[in-house]
Amino acid sequence: MIRKGKGYTVYTIVTTLGEEAALAAVVLLGLPLLGINIPWWGLALMMVAWAVYSYIAYWLCVRALRKRALVGLEVLIGAEGKTTCQIAPKGYVRVQGELWKAVSTQTHVGEGEEVVVVGRNNFTLVVTPLREENEKM
Repeated sequence: MIRKGKGYTVYTIVTTLGEEAALAAVVLLGLPLLGINIPWWGLALMMVAWAVYSYIAYWLCVRALRKRALVGLEVLIGAEGKTTCQIAPKGYVRVQGELWKAVSTQTHVGEGEEVVVVGRNNFTLVVTPLREENEKM
């Protein structure tokens, strides 16, 4: 398996060219057998669309692979974040730029409210509203 660098880029280009060749074969050889004829400009348009899709997918994957990995979820305890939807009592929060499943210590936390991570349960964060955490201090 190719992991990083130029090898990954070459692998991606070769597989994309293979996909483009398969698309051309289906359009030029397979579809006419079924009585479906697509003009050359239609094939060209499909191939350009596939190339754009492949480039975007490649860019997103490389970006995800370069992201630093969390050593442990314990580093998130005490971190502040914001809810992306209402948590009643389960939902999602964005902490340190990443989206996490969350469960609240309260019965209801509104969308867009700031929260603090107070614990975790496997890959689900336990959060409490920031306003409540400030009241305790």
